[in-house]
Amino acid sequence: MLLIPCPWCGPRDEAEFHYGGQAHIAYPEDPAALTDDEWARYLFFRDNPKGPFAERWMHSAGCRQWFNAVRDTSTNVFVNSARPAFEDTPAGRSGVQGAKPLGGVRGGAPVSGRGGVGETQPFRLTTGGRVDRGRPLAFTFDGTSYTGYAGDTLASALLANGVIRTGTSIKLGRPRGIFSAGVEEPNAVIQIEEPFPEPMLPATTTELYEGLVATGLPGQGRLATTPDPARYDAVYAHCDLLIVGAGPAGLAAAAAAARSGARVILADDQPELGGSLLGTGELPAHVSEIAALLASAPEVKVLTRTTVFGYYDDNHLLAVERRTNHLGAAAPADVSRERVHRIRARRVILATGAHERSLAFPDNDRPGIMLAASARTYVNRYGVVPGRKAVVFTTNDTAHDAARDLAAAGVEIAAVVDTRNGEYVTGTEGSEADGRLTAVLVGDRRIEADLLLVSGGWNPAGHLFSQAGGKLRYDDTLGTFVPEPGSCRQAVEVATSPAEGAAAAARALQLPPTEPEAEQETAAAPDIVFVVPGAENSRTAFVDLQRDVTVADLARATSAGMRSVEHTKRYTTAGTANDQGKTSGVLASGTVAHLLGVDVSVLGTTTFRPPYAPVSFATLAGRHRGDLLDPIRTTALHPWHAAHGALFENVGQWKRPWYYPQPGEDIEAAVLRECAATREGVGFMDASTLGKIDVQGPDAAVFLDRLYTNLMSSLKVGMVRYGVMARLDGMIFDDGTVIRLAEDRFIVTTTTGNAATVLDWMEEWLQTEWPELRVHCTSVTEQWATIALVGPRSREVLAGLASPDLAVDNDSFPFMAWRDTTVAGVAARVCRISFSGELAYEINISPWDALPVWEAVYAAGATPYGTETMHVLRAEKGYPIIGQDTDGTVTPQDLGMGWAVSKKKKDFVGKRSYARADTLRPDRKHLVGLLPEDPADFLPEGTHLIATAALPAPPVPMLGHVTSSYRSAALGRTFALALIKGGRDRIGERLYAPVGDRLVPVTVASPVLYDPEGARRDG
Repeated sequence: MLLIPCPWCGPRDEAEFHYGGQAHIAYPEDPAALTDDEWARYLFFRDNPKGPFAERWMHSAGCRQWFNAVRDTSTNVFVNSARPAFEDTPAGRSGVQGAKPLGGVRGGAPVSGRGGVGETQPFRLTTGGRVDRGRPLAFTFDGTSYTGYAGDTLASALLANGVIRTGTSIKLGRPRGIFSAGVEEPNAVIQIEEPFPEPMLPATTTELYEGLVATGLPGQGRLATTPDPARYDAVYAHCDLLIVGAGPAGLAAAAAAARSGARVILADDQPELGGSLLGTGELPAHVSEIAALLASAPEVKVLTRTTVFGYYDDNHLLAVERRTNHLGAAAPADVSRERVHRIRARRVILATGAHERSLAFPDNDRPGIMLAASARTYVNRYGVVPGRKAVVFTTNDTAHDAARDLAAAGVEIAAVVDTRNGEYVTGTEGSEADGRLTAVLVGDRRIEADLLLVSGGWNPAGHLFSQAGGKLRYDDTLGTFVPEPGSCRQAVEVATSPAEGAAAAARALQLPPTEPEAEQETAAAPDIVFVVPGAENSRTAFVDLQRDVTVADLARATSAGMRSVEHTKRYTTAGTANDQGKTSGVLASGTVAHLLGVDVSVLGTTTFRPPYAPVSFATLAGRHRGDLLDPIRTTALHPWHAAHGALFENVGQWKRPWYYPQPGEDIEAAVLRECAATREGVGFMDASTLGKIDVQGPDAAVFLDRLYTNLMSSLKVGMVRYGVMARLDGMIFDDGTVIRLAEDRFIVTTTTGNAATVLDWMEEWLQTEWPELRVHCTSVTEQWATIALVGPRSREVLAGLASPDLAVDNDSFPFMAWRDTTVAGVAARVCRISFSGELAYEINISPWDALPVWEAVYAAGATPYGTETMHVLRAEKGYPIIGQDTDGTVTPQDLGMGWAVSKKKKDFVGKRSYARADTLRPDRKHLVGLLPEDPADFLPEGTHLIATAALPAPPVPMLGHVTSSYRSAALGRTFALALIKGGRDRIGERLYAPVGDRLVPVTVASPVLYDPEGARRDG
């Protein structure tokens, strides 16, 4: 019996141990005299004579720790055993059981070469990678403190500390660990807690900084409860050529373009240039040469840490630049945290590379299962090994490169399982404590391992190409969907190699063609496998790790009759998480095809939509926050309103005077005073915000006839007509007045909030349906200031201010007429229009001259009033507000305005819809008035109406709802307007309005509650 001396447990029987290394060369006489390279060669490349040899052993039946021991094979006696320094730490002791050391030990010290590890980061190599070991960074994850280095991501720093599990899955609560090394990460989704809470970030793209505090998430996060103190902004850029991706192809394109003098933007989401080269070892010298060339070119802009996330029409692309995220609390307060670049490019080259995908086999989601190329990246870029003993499961040659790099870093490659050899991983085993991988099942074989590297193939990142309108075709050789050349109408090309990148740049900028590169040796064809045989109905063979979607879920979808990947996506939620199916999309298509027994090319793939990667709402909002959330528009009279104590409300981006409280007045008292002054004397308001559109052209009258429900071509020059616009379904879209200035010229007014929408509506019809009409539409909203002069004394005030040549009597200046004149010495256009039922005028002047005219009206004794008083006055007369008393389901007839729907016109937008059975129903909701039985009862807007005095059991039959509700000085009571089923047939009926815990009785009345005869309109 051979006793092996475990450094932790003491001598134990040979049967308890696992042998980890063969004896090939004699133990050196003076180990300390060897260089690191010589020592590494001794450990890994040995002959086999008799003598003392350094060996590796693991006490598998005991402490499960690896250690080094020297055994003389001629006598079979152990002469020395040593505990590895990287495990002789709390982090090492609590690391993955069964892990193997990365290098030998001389005198108890870790090897300092590539195979060595650090003392506080047990899975960190002592050399290699692109991290700055001179800048340690402290961070906290899930309440435990760790240390990483500048240049780490949170994921690489966690792996360096032996942490691979980052949380649990969203639906099943299964342990999940770091799966990738980039934006495609589906598992390691974290929430940064400090310096500001931000949820749903991939640990693989979160750059490490001093003081970072993060927690793992079970697939969903929580929003911050405090305001974000950071700044965000946006810029606009134009370029001749935008290159997306700074890998080999993108760098070649940028180098060719930089020498041309063209305006070039190179955008890449990594902190430095190189792309996929960053994960393959040392960067070639030409990368730094290209970087220097780009830095010296005056017309080239290089954007690192920048993700292009949206591709829209006319080569308009959006990119988000992470400017200070990597600095944490040290970020300068005067620099925006993130910036959105709105780029308009003449041509675009997409050099976005590809994402590696997994395979569907039972229990393929354990912590310790990782994409092969990602593990290679952790070794080469970050100097971190994600495990000690690995199994490689692949369908292609690229995983063999990863195996070689990990083996060179000291990771034991226990097996390479290549589907092309007829082998498959059929399952895994994991630790009960944390779910970490402990063994891999390959058919009947059980292989102990703490790392499983998987490569099921590569999916080109065709997201942006697809967003641009390009088509993807299935490549039978590669087993994935690739961009189809020439399928996109936009000026975009895809480059997958340096030669293609340089050639694409030459074509884009009309440069001399580049010399073609020598053809590289082609790799062996990959095996096209999506689902491992036998896993067709597995409930633990995961296709989408972030959504917990398994092969069994997709099988259930296909069994339910789903035959489209778009349907199975929505049935199972596969590909709908914030990773947008980067690793699961093609795998899901392949799995569905496998289950249906059809070719993948028949199914296709799901639609790629922006954003390519998640972008925060704060970033998209930029500086449009708080007061800057929307553009603030003010009229020329705004300073006067503010100086006279007006309170404002936001209406369609405008700041409009709401009411003018006097000392001691609340809103109710102020509005009642303003209403009484206007009804009994004269009031005036700033109506400048009404939309105004100048419609000109020989066909202007025909155009307006087609848009409005009533006839406009019969309007005489010098007159005004009220008009209603409807959508195609006949529902009211907007209303306003039409002023005819000449045979071929009109001024159309719109509601304040719909000014831009109506102009857009007009342009849409002109450009798409009636391009033969000779009409031009121009917004003139801000070219006119408008003062509404209202009340019995308004004619008197106008006569005192206007030119003596203006006759203001009823016969000379009738209702719905307009006159050009001067008011207070200023050129003005005065329209006799009333939105209150009173004698009223609208005085239109240049905004530059608005203040003196306004002050002249004020000096004449008029009372200023705001929008709240305007609403009361119009509601007393039953005049509706579009968007308040309508909800998109209301026709002119429902409002009692059937008179505004022409029966003479052959056609207009919406006419056909008025013949539909639904719009002719007698029980449609009509606009009516409501009078509470108690004149003091106030009905909140939105209150529902029922027919019974007692509230019935749910579902309660609702008859309608209150649209407007006010207290009226003229009526001496409260009143409301409402939309009620068959409302005009219910006038005089009693209904009930649930208000709080009461049912308030109300009487249905005509919507015209004040001056129903209209006698006051003419003074």
